[in-house]
Amino acid sequence: MVLLVVDTQNGITDNRLYEFEKVKRNIKLLIETARQNGVEIIYVQHDDGPGTGFTKGDEAYEIYGEFKPKVNEKIFCKTVNSSFHVSTGLLAYLQEREEKQILIVGLQTDFCIDATIKSGFEHGFDMIVPEYTNSTFDNKYFSKEAAYKYYNNFMWPDRYARCITMKDALEMLGNK
Repeated sequence: MVLLVVDTQNGITDNRLYEFEKVKRNIKLLIETARQNGVEIIYVQHDDGPGTGFTKGDEAYEIYGEFKPKVNEKIFCKTVNSSFHVSTGLLAYLQEREEKQILIVGLQTDFCIDATIKSGFEHGFDMIVPEYTNSTFDNKYFSKEAAYKYYNNFMWPDRYARCITMKDALEMLGNK
């Protein structure tokens, strides 16, 4: 099992997110628990390209300070929604290590988290989503709360991922 932390970057990790404080607290707890139990943590950062304000070298691109990776933790960069796109190298890395289970957290529910979960499922991974560890913003089609509930309670369970409680996620990390 690995803990995959997707797009928790300064430019989007803030109070605009649905249940921000709860999501922040849960992600921090999972990172700490994974480290204490020797579970590999892998980070993914989204790069929108030069001149966007959200690319390598920009403050918005950097991983949110409270989730900061340790020196030995891997970071993959992507320019598309799915973390498993061939261009990232993440898929090859996980396949080489024969990983099967991915505990996924991060941003944004209706963009990169959804794409990564569905792609991971298609590649045969057991995608596991702990409650209140992903979030998003309001958009013109639905509220951030509706988006969170749609994906976590309807779209992913029994289709693309196992959506579990924080208690179950912590137990999984503790048993590795």
